[in-house]
Amino acid sequence: MLIEQPPKILRWLYPSALWRMDPNEKAVYLTFDDGPIPEITPWVLDLLDNYHIKATFFLVGDNVRKHPKEFQMILDRGHRVGNHTFNHIGGLRHLSYNYLENTNQADALIKSNLFRPPHGWMRWGQYMVLSHRYTIVMWDLVTRDYSKRLNGRQVLGKVKKYVRNGSIITFHDSLKAEKNLKYALPRAIEWLKEQGYAFKVID
Repeated sequence: MLIEQPPKILRWLYPSALWRMDPNEKAVYLTFDDGPIPEITPWVLDLLDNYHIKATFFLVGDNVRKHPKEFQMILDRGHRVGNHTFNHIGGLRHLSYNYLENTNQADALIKSNLFRPPHGWMRWGQYMVLSHRYTIVMWDLVTRDYSKRLNGRQVLGKVKKYVRNGSIITFHDSLKAEKNLKYALPRAIEWLKEQGYAFKVID
C-alpha cells in the first residue's frame, strides 16, 4: 500500500506536485517511465493506438540519445513526454548540483515542462528548484510491474485494487518490466474501460 498508493504524508513532502487529478471525474492518466527502448516502447505505442489512448512517457535522457527513433515515435503518435533525468539517478543519493545538472542534460534532448523524479524521491532543495521550472508529476498508483516478486496477474490486481477517479497510473516501458507489462497493460486497459473510466493525458 505504501508503494502502490502513497500516503498523505509523502504527498505533503511535495505539495505542488501532481499526485492525482480530479477526484470527481471518472478518468485515469496512464504514464510510462524509463524508456524509450526499442524492445518495449513500440509495443506500448501500438497497444495505445489500438485503444485510441494518449499517455505521458517520462523518459531517461540517455535512452533518448541512444534511441532517437523510438523517441520520435512517441512524439509522432501524439503522446506527451516528460523528463526522468539523463541517467535515472536518485535525488537522495546525489548532490543537488549533480542531480540538477543531470536533469538539465536530459532537458536538452526531451524539452518538456514535466518532470518525474526516479524512484519517487528527491531532496527538498532539488524539489524547490525543479518545481519552479517544471510541473512535478508523481503518481497515485504505481503498478510495480518492474518487481521480480510479482507476476503479471498480481500487477493487474494492483490496478484493480487501487485505481480511483483521477489516478495517475505508472507503468514502465523497460526490459525489467517487460513480462509483467505485456500481461497486465492490455488487461488493465480492458478492465478500466469496462468500469467506465476515460483515459486522459496530463496537460
